[in-house]
Amino acid sequence: MYLKQLQVGHMAVFAYIVGDEDTGDALVIDPAAETERILAEAKKNGLTIRAVVNTHGHVDHISGNADMKRLTGSKIVIHEADAHMLSSTPAMILALFRAKASPAPDVTVRDGDTIEAGSVKLQVIHTPGHTPGGISLYTDGYVFTGDTLFVEAVGRTDLPGGSWNTLARAIKERLYTLPDETVVLPGHNYGRKPTSTIGDEKRYNPYVR
Repeated sequence: MYLKQLQVGHMAVFAYIVGDEDTGDALVIDPAAETERILAEAKKNGLTIRAVVNTHGHVDHISGNADMKRLTGSKIVIHEADAHMLSSTPAMILALFRAKASPAPDVTVRDGDTIEAGSVKLQVIHTPGHTPGGISLYTDGYVFTGDTLFVEAVGRTDLPGGSWNTLARAIKERLYTLPDETVVLPGHNYGRKPTSTIGDEKRYNPYVR
């Protein structure tokens, strides 16, 4: 499996390229900005982006969707509970973030679904609380946690659709039950290091233990 973490845009968002080096099929998680840089990285490694997967519908994670779809023909994938957010971001918010509106999703997913890139399979884990349709994506050894779980921090819950109790329960019941050695790949570079592990978060995260 090919995996690349890229910090993009002005909100310290982490975008991820995940691909199958044998088939060349790949997907990108949360292409928030710098689409051409993301595509250049994929091309350099012989990968073709087939899908865009959004961990949730907030503007700082979806503002590269339109360019990515235009340049690659990628299908846009998001949880069904956040699908409406892609095409309903207010113009004022788009202007504030200097963002482009996203096209509507091509595919919606729910808990337990699988998203594939060649032989790479990502299991959808519904982790609401930051947004109603927030998801994490798990493959053996790795979990992409979006804005649910950061390095020794968690996503905010004071925006519309957010819920602290829901977020804490999702982290404890859906993420902290993964193997301790699972690498945590967060949605923002907000911590003292860019990645963590489930074991370390269970021990050191001051918000949810």
